[in-house]
Formats: sequence, C-alpha cells, structure tokens
Amino acid sequence: MHVYETYCRETFDEKGRLTQIQLDYPADFNFAYDVVDAMARLAPQQKALVWCNSEGQEAQFTFADISRRSSQAAQVFLQAGIRRGDRVMVALKRHYEYWFVTVALHKIGAVLIPMTHMLTQEDILYRLRCAPVQAIVCTPQDQVPARVAGAVAQAGGACKLWTVQQDIPGFSNLTRAMEEAEDTLDRLPTLATDPMIMYFTSGTTGQPKGVVHDFTYPLAHIVTAKHWQQAQDGGLHFTVAETGWGKASWGKIYGQWLIGSAVMVFDFDNFDPKRLVGIINQYGVTSFCAPPTVYRYLVKKGIPPMPTLRHAATAGEQLHPEIFRRFTQSTGLPLMEGYGQTETTLLLANLQGWEPLEGSMGVPSPLYHIQLQNPDGTPTPVGEIGEVVILPPETGKPVGLFTEYLGDPALYAQAWRGGVYHTGDAAWQDEKGYYWFHGRFDDIIKTGGFRVGPFEVENILMEHPAVLECSVVGIPDPLRGQAIKAVVVPVPEREPSKTLEREIRTFCNSRLAEYKWVRTVEFVAAMPKTISGKIRKTELRT
Repeated sequence: MHVYETYCRETFDEKGRLTQIQLDYPADFNFAYDVVDAMARLAPQQKALVWCNSEGQEAQFTFADISRRSSQAAQVFLQAGIRRGDRVMVALKRHYEYWFVTVALHKIGAVLIPMTHMLTQEDILYRLRCAPVQAIVCTPQDQVPARVAGAVAQAGGACKLWTVQQDIPGFSNLTRAMEEAEDTLDRLPTLATDPMIMYFTSGTTGQPKGVVHDFTYPLAHIVTAKHWQQAQDGGLHFTVAETGWGKASWGKIYGQWLIGSAVMVFDFDNFDPKRLVGIINQYGVTSFCAPPTVYRYLVKKGIPPMPTLRHAATAGEQLHPEIFRRFTQSTGLPLMEGYGQTETTLLLANLQGWEPLEGSMGVPSPLYHIQLQNPDGTPTPVGEIGEVVILPPETGKPVGLFTEYLGDPALYAQAWRGGVYHTGDAAWQDEKGYYWFHGRFDDIIKTGGFRVGPFEVENILMEHPAVLECSVVGIPDPLRGQAIKAVVVPVPEREPSKTLEREIRTFCNSRLAEYKWVRTVEFVAAMPKTISGKIRKTELRT
C-alpha cells in the first residue's frame, strides 16, 4: 500500500523511463497527517520501520505504531508549550525515537532542526545563536547532554531539554512522558508553505548556513526513493546515514514511506562492513544506499553474497570507477550514483531505466529543469564544463528546493542571481545526456561521506599560538575519498618539526568533531595567493 499516487502523476517513455512528473498537493499538505496517518488508516499493519542496534536489540514498527507514537510525542510537546513555527533541535543518532519525534514535530507545525551527535559544544552554541530554539531533544549517549547543556548555558536562552530512554539531570525523559500521553491527536492547522525542516550546511567560505525547507519537501523525494534508490512498495530500504545529516531525509523517511517501503535502521557507533552486510541479509534488505566510503570498505574486505538485495545507490562524493566495477562484479548490481545538495533534493542520478555509467552523475531528475551555464549565463555546449544550475518553472518555485537561508536574504538572492539557482558545482554533459562531475566551485571537503567546510577547521587552527597563517584542503585518500590536510605558515619563533605537527593536530582534533579531524599537516614558508590576497587552494591541493 502506498499513497504517493494521490499527489504524483508520472509519464514514461517507451523504455519505461520517467520523463515527466507532476506533483499536486493541497494547500495544507502535511507529511505527518497525509502520509503517515493516512497509511495508518489504509494499511495499519504494514511495516514502516525495522530497527536494531549493535547490542543485539531490535524492534519493528508499523504505520499504525508510528502514527500512535508520534501523536503521543506531539501531545508531550504541546503540553510543554511547543507550537507551530517553534524550532526544535534534535540529535538522536539512529535511535528509533527520531521517527516518533520527527513526525510529531510535523504534526504540530514546529520546525525540525536535525543535528549530528558528533558536534562539539562550540558547534551547538553556534547553531543556537543562529537559530534560537524552544526545545532540544537529544540522545543520552556520548556526553551529548553535557555538551547541549553547556551550549544552552552559554547561549543564555531558556529552552526545554529532553532526552530519551534514560534519566539525565536537567533533562526531562521524553520516553516516559510519551507513555503517559494520549495516543490520538486532532489535526492541527499547518500550510504546505510553512517551514518544516532546517539543516545547517557545512561552511565553505564561512560558517554553516541554516537551509530551510517547507512542507512540500517530502513530496520531491518520491523521485529519490522510487526512481533512483528503487525502493519498493512492501520492500525494505536501508540508507546508512545518521539522522543528523540531510541524507537521512533522502533515505530514511519521506520518499520511502510515500511509496510504501519500510526503512531499515541499524543503530551503531563503529562502522563494520561485515556487520553491515550481516544486517542486510538478516532482515532481507531490498535496496541500499551509502556513500562511496562504505563501498570502498566493502570492496576492500570482500563482499559476501546478499541474495535479497536488488538495488544499490550511492551519493555524497565521487565514486572511483574501480569500486563501481568490483562491486558490480561481486554482486551483479550496478551502483546508481546520484547528486544533490542540502538546498535541494535529487537533481541528477542514474535513474531507473537508464543504463548506469560508472563515474557519471547520471541524467536530470524530471522534477527540475537542469542546465549547464557559462559565467555569463549562456548555456554551456555539450562536452564543455559549466556550472550546474536550476531554471525555475514559470510560476512558483520548484518543489523540493529550499525557501531561505535563515537570516540571510542577501545570500539567498546571490544563490538565485540571474533568475536561476546556482549549485556552485562544475560538470560537463555528453552527447547522450549524461552529466559528469568536474569539481566544485567552492572548496568543500567530502571525507568519509561527510561534508566539511575548511573555514570551520581553519578557525580552530588559527587559535594555536604557533600558527601564523593556514589553509585547509581535501587531499585524495583511498578509504575516506578525501582526507583533511592543513597547510600552515608557522610563526617565526617556531621551526617546522614532527613535534610541532603532532602538537597542532592534537590541539585541533581535541576541539573538532571526529569527522573534521586534521589528518596531515604541511608547513610552508608562504601561501600561494592571488593578486587580491586570496589563498589559491587549488595549488595547495596539487
């Protein structure tokens, strides 16, 4: 059972390839009521969530379960004064409570702000100052409550603090409160144009930006789930991402539930490729999506048979053709690459019905009018490198594109300069219509499936007394895709040495989330710069 056809009309060519998709939705569309609660009425016993963790615990939830539990969580939030438009930060790792909380916040019209548990107290403080929140719900694990409480105290604001499963001083226990709450909820007024979710990007030329999406955002992920990941009605889809990252929205809830696929969740801390394959086989996963880092590990360790797996997809960074070939040789499954941004949904992909080409970003999603443009705004000819841009429809904005950068209308206007949305990514198109990634116009680093803005790391580096000037770049790494390298001009009083290198790395990494750790330090006498004084990161990378 699925509900996506209520809002979606698709057109296919003679080869069965999607050529056009039209989304129609009511003015008050809300994923929680119109998808989750609708599925709970139409197919109450259909599986929605299959969960397990590295300790051997497991649980399964039907759509009726999700509907009921989310209503309980919504009642708790309402009793605490959380209302439509309020912001709630959520850092729940892969705990199954994330799905109850997310749907609950949608029901009351609050703005969900997902946050990875790996953020430092300084990271959390920055986000609180950018987007004051009315509440925070976090995991009891990994000292996250202490970092959250410390950041809230530093910010000086008052907000409600919840954790789950355990009693933590200073935090209310959401799990216990839900057990005592009513499990039904009358529909509350919301609009499709209301803000629904906000992700913080990884900073590139500055600090992370708040990217806001409205309640139409889930509908755009029909293409993500059905035509790229090829999740199936009644199937079980497994996306590896932790819930603090945008890819969780791509692969762990919206599009999958719209087309009737359950989502598989494995709650783990330490990545083990053998265990990952074990989960796929134990629970009968039918479609799988992970960053190239995961496939590199799988290929390196050897890939056991996965008889239930029918489709495999990847995104987040470039996939080396050798990994594509070896994975396909071992499994018989091609890796379907896809591309998009925090500000968008799926833009380009090796879609169902198209022959997947190793190394290619694929073809444009029919949901968007994609074009390559030259710097002067003219279309880029086939075979030449241009910037990937999105042309808007004649009326309104494309469904699935962000509505604002929080508190920065000038930056939003810059992204939409010339009447098109600028991705900042360079690519070229071949004669068959496939797109090929060339590089980024910004300097974001993609390491181990995570996105890291150099500016965040450089800020910490500059706090070290021996660092006169610095720049951070990504360098090729066989396992991570890219590793973070710091290029440092030391102060005259300190001579470059292995001891100083270790000192700087220890200083930085003790202040950074693990995925942002500096792996290499290189000392130079001076930075290569442009005439205007900007550091040439391209030269540092080469």
